[in-house]
Amino acid sequence: MADRRQMLRFGAMAAAAPALGGAISAPAFAHDKPSRHPSTLVVGHRGASGYRPEHTLASYELAARMGADYMEPDLVSTKDGVLVCRHEPEIGATTNVASKPEFAARKRTVVLDGVSVTGWWTQDFTLAELKTLRATERIPAIRQHNTLYDGLFPVPTFQEVLDLRKRLSRELDREIGVFPETKHPTFFRGIGLELETPLVRILRRNGLDRRGAKVFVQSFEAVNLRTLADHHRVEVPLVFLSSAAGNPFNDPRSYADYLTPVGLKELSEYVDGLGPDKSQIIPRNADGTLAAPTSLVKDAHRAGLKVIPYTFRAENSFLPAELKVGADVTAYGRAIDEQVTFLRTGIDGLFTDQADVGVLARSLV
Repeated sequence: MADRRQMLRFGAMAAAAPALGGAISAPAFAHDKPSRHPSTLVVGHRGASGYRPEHTLASYELAARMGADYMEPDLVSTKDGVLVCRHEPEIGATTNVASKPEFAARKRTVVLDGVSVTGWWTQDFTLAELKTLRATERIPAIRQHNTLYDGLFPVPTFQEVLDLRKRLSRELDREIGVFPETKHPTFFRGIGLELETPLVRILRRNGLDRRGAKVFVQSFEAVNLRTLADHHRVEVPLVFLSSAAGNPFNDPRSYADYLTPVGLKELSEYVDGLGPDKSQIIPRNADGTLAAPTSLVKDAHRAGLKVIPYTFRAENSFLPAELKVGADVTAYGRAIDEQVTFLRTGIDGLFTDQADVGVLARSLV
């Protein structure tokens, strides 16, 4: 794995970042062209999902144009085995499927990773049927602006995202990366629609499973990543995602077990990076304010792993108590301050719903 880790062309962060001239009292935005060699990566989480419905080509394109280094598509499978971009296989919350009478009978309850969920499922739709649907905003109560775009954008395939990446790299005169996540791979394998083979096939067909390609593959399931590393022998870096609680599905070890020095050393045998919940980098106190950083960044770096936490969002609803501005949960708080604080811990990148905020925060560290 040492050779594969060498593919990570991150510039090292400064050991100690200079202090800001003063606290930033309100959000600002940066639209300037980013450095070709940023010290930390800005990953457009589900695209620019703070401004457009998530996992649409419009969202991915906006993230790239705002300066994101990578677009992050979550991958699930259709009935006919095509990888499409949705946060979950259940699509009632992110498409207009509920308004389609021809699909009313397909609503059903499925046990997804041990939890019963009722809705409409990508595995019950062919790609042609899924293409008749349109995306909707997942959290309209917080992102009312995004509802302006409800019903406009189709569900994209992974191949369409790679085609977009190629076009934008040419238009923006810089290579745009992709950071796909396999969603519920054990679940899909159990219903005969495993995700690994089509993912690897698409990457190779597009010349992207190679050293130096601007691609990462991520998963919350260690078994999924081990399969990609050992069975498929992928050349691109792999990133293990960790939750703040619980266990990876069908795994006796908890996420906390994986994040111990011993667990990180074991992970480094087949993965190249870690994608922790940001609270595993800097927890919150009982009053919702930021606590002292943990040792996770140092521990992961000591194991040879890069660290790219999720998810940074600008709305008060998601910010620590001391960085909220006003009482409106939908209003923007001091999101730049939050990201600068995390960047100073030495992380190698971050996932953000507002890529322009991430680009600006990076410039301040």
